[in-house]
Amino acid sequence: MKIVVDANRIFAATIKDSTTREILLDLFFEFIAPDFIMSEIRKNQDMTMKKAEITKDEFEFFLSLIFERIKIIPESEYSEFIDLIKDEINDPKDVPYLAACLASKAYGIWTHDPDFNKQNKAKVLTNIDMLRLSGKAKPD
Repeated sequence: MKIVVDANRIFAATIKDSTTREILLDLFFEFIAPDFIMSEIRKNQDMTMKKAEITKDEFEFFLSLIFERIKIIPESEYSEFIDLIKDEINDPKDVPYLAACLASKAYGIWTHDPDFNKQNKAKVLTNIDMLRLSGKAKPD
């Protein structure tokens, strides 16, 4: 199942061993992300390393492991959707994720960013949604 992963899920997985990290490693999903994700990660790497209490080498190693599971979509593959959806979402940094989702016909966007809930072009998935999709959610 093809899912667009937001940078906030990468940050969460980097900072601590968690459900987010488990989901990222789940082979049930095919994760994709717009190329913009790399600039977001680089912009926030110092803060992420500090919260995770890891060195730059450890950070780089962890990113290399995570990005073995994520296919990066170049802007050329989703650019035609940017003008169509830029008014659908308040934060301009979220536009590439929504555009990549639509261009790739992904099932949805895995994020915990509430700004995505204001649009109606793509499904917004949280950790519990991801666990349910993979059949790993604990019954209520």
